[in-house]
Amino acid sequence: MLFRRKKGLDFNRRRRKVNYGLMKKVAIWTAEIIIVMLLAFACVHFFGKRVAVVGDSMTDTLKNEQQVFVNKFIYKIRKPKKNDIVVFKPNGNTKSHYYLRRVVATPGDTVQIKDGAVYVNGKIYQDEREYDSIENPGVASKKIKLKKDEYFVLGDNRNYSEDSRYSNIGNVNIKYIEGKAWLRVVPFSDFGLVK
Repeated sequence: MLFRRKKGLDFNRRRRKVNYGLMKKVAIWTAEIIIVMLLAFACVHFFGKRVAVVGDSMTDTLKNEQQVFVNKFIYKIRKPKKNDIVVFKPNGNTKSHYYLRRVVATPGDTVQIKDGAVYVNGKIYQDEREYDSIENPGVASKKIKLKKDEYFVLGDNRNYSEDSRYSNIGNVNIKYIEGKAWLRVVPFSDFGLVK
């Protein structure tokens, strides 16, 4: 004889058991996915900006059409320092391409180029590498005192670089510095840290 279930409440029905082990695994798996997504977002946001090198101003360090990743986070925790290769748009010109140049003087410094050499605070600037003698000092033929938010930058290819010596670039304000060039990524044969 078949019994049909009556509609309504059935107080004799067994309750299903909750599988806490499975729920724990799902919760851990979900948390791991969220953490990975947050880390990926942070990496792309802070280190994922990719810019192309335009021209020969940074030869031999960086070559025309190479692409580099920009560390946008570093200058939120510290200021640019001498010898950093900074990425910026001159005077905040949003229609311009990104410039990559090496910092040679920081806020408060006095810069002058004379007899083909760079002088910072009256002393010859000690570069970490050798450069050709500068043929055109531009506006730096006279002493330039940097304000509290300005940086003086030069290209590594000193005689073929558009940099702070020229009035269309001038001293670079910190608010126009996008970040620090840190990793060459294209072409892959040149892959490596930017120094």
